Amino acid sequence: MKKYLFTLLVFFIACNAFSQDVVNGTVMNAANDKPIEKVHIVNLNQVKGAVSKDDGSFKLPATVNDTLYFSYLGFKSIKVRVTNDWLKYGSVKVKMTELGIALEEVVLQPVTLTGYLEIDAKNIPIYENQRYSISGLNSGYEAGDNSPGAVSRVIGAIFNPADLMHNIFGKKPRQMRKLRQMKENDEIRELLRKKFNRETLIALLQINEAEINELLQRCNYSKDYLKAANDLQILDALSGCYEEYKMLNRK
Repeated sequence: MKKYLFTLLVFFIACNAFSQDVVNGTVMNAANDKPIEKVHIVNLNQVKGAVSKDDGSFKLPATVNDTLYFSYLGFKSIKVRVTNDWLKYGSVKVKMTELGIALEEVVLQPVTLTGYLEIDAKNIPIYENQRYSISGLNSGYEAGDNSPGAVSRVIGAIFNPADLMHNIFGKKPRQMRKLRQMKENDEIRELLRKKFNRETLIALLQINEAEINELLQRCNYSKDYLKAANDLQILDALSGCYEEYKMLNRK
């Protein structure tokens, strides 16, 4: 009888462990209560994502005390904590505030072509950064043509990990382990592919943009790359840098 009760108890605990609560709601514009479609919602704790539908509705796996991160172009990103009442009573309305965006003046500098290939080829700007691929590692390293000791910095970055890498990777291993989960989640990858502001990465990893930039520069990613890359490319770069850090740490 005791054996039967113990088996039943283990089965009940296992069912609870694998059960997954789901929250749902509607994203609305705080100014007029109109629904907002295609808002990206990320569960920062479970590293899972969703996108609001045409009527603003969304559904996302979550448990009590999880934090959901809402982001949409032209609106202030917000974090919402999942409560017992939310799970108990069902759908909630999440209102986002619109931002006033002032676009800076952009001056286009035309490239004057002469019609002579040899001359025009010299006048067209060329991306000067190069990637160095080293056998045995997951990715290459980037350095500029005109930067003295570029190759030496590449080798140095591999065999002498910077203190910054240890301070970020070593002190926040739980956050950095989210990198792999983020890479494997299609919704989050699609979200990051369309973003260039690093906000979602900062919210998920709990590091600021300055740390992201300095860290990737220590991994020999150029400033030009950091300016041009979308958030998905930055995610992949951070992931590669973290995997190499773990490899070196084990050695």
